[in-house]
Amino acid sequence: MTQRFPVAKNVFGEPLVPCSFNPVTGFFRDGCCKTCDDDVGEHLACVVMTATFLAFSTSCGNDLSTPRPEWGFPGLQPGDQWCLCASRWVEAWRAGVAPKVVLESTNQEMLEIVSLEELRKHAYVMPEE
Repeated sequence: MTQRFPVAKNVFGEPLVPCSFNPVTGFFRDGCCKTCDDDVGEHLACVVMTATFLAFSTSCGNDLSTPRPEWGFPGLQPGDQWCLCASRWVEAWRAGVAPKVVLESTNQEMLEIVSLEELRKHAYVMPEE
């Protein structure tokens, strides 16, 4: 499996910041939202899970909450960051339940599907400590 771009960029054209190592995410399970031709789902959007989105995804036939040890999948909980399939994010966006997007960790290829302006409207802002 070869990545499409040796150095993946985020939606700002800068180097892609890792999305999550706990749980470890990404099509390559390297923490980053990178893709290749084998990645049919195009795991491009780094999102922050919500209970609403997880329920929506389950209702669409993709249960992201239940652990699947046989696939090395821990199951996701609200607050977890995860590289989500571009089409699932768009589906959730159209349904009004799109999870927030971590722009610095979202692959620039997402811009072929959704505008930066729209992604900014759904940007995750880190809470102040």
